[in-house]
Amino acid sequence: QVQLVESGGGFVQPGGSLRLSCVASGGTNYIYSMGWYRQAPGKQRELVATLFRRGTTNYADSVKGRFTISKDGAENTVYLQMNNLNPEDTAVYYCNVRSGTWGTNDYWGQGTQVTVSS
Repeated sequence: QVQLVESGGGFVQPGGSLRLSCVASGGTNYIYSMGWYRQAPGKQRELVATLFRRGTTNYADSVKGRFTISKDGAENTVYLQMNNLNPEDTAVYYCNVRSGTWGTNDYWGQGTQVTVSS
């Protein structure tokens, strides 16, 4: 059973930057992917970025060129560097891990709030 803990959220002005971290524990030997989703007020949860085991990345069109997903060498921590933030980025950001050969086991963190406002 994988447990995820996010950190790094907060309040930032438009144009600012934040770096989110997610630490995975409790059995991470067969991780298929690690990624980030977000849910804004009144909206459905949406994909932000995904990093697959082989190193391939995938980004939502709305964050391409501004956000960067990465992991440490031990593959137990995933980061989301967010630059040039705008108010539309305001949301609760959730870390996601999929395990198993085909990523069928799905785990979620508790979420961290990101608020972008002047």
